[in-house]
Amino acid sequence: MGKEKEVKTLDERIDRIYKLAEEHYGEVRFVGIKRHNKIGWVAKIQFDSFDSLVAEGKDAIDALKNLRKRLKKIIDRYHMV
Repeated sequence: MGKEKEVKTLDERIDRIYKLAEEHYGEVRFVGIKRHNKIGWVAKIQFDSFDSLVAEGKDAIDALKNLRKRLKKIIDRYHMV
């Protein structure tokens, strides 16, 4: 019997991104996802004090994964300086 992979819900993914952003940037207005007719799925973090972060994907999970990766890259860069 192999190890079964835990499936995360969209809510869990959004909560995880929200907490990560809040830990490093403080006030987060919202983290959300929506389907855009021409682009596809778009995930977004809206901050109170500066511009939002946006990532696209072929489906909702892909967009959230891309947003999390983008956020982590920015955090990692910040810690290198």
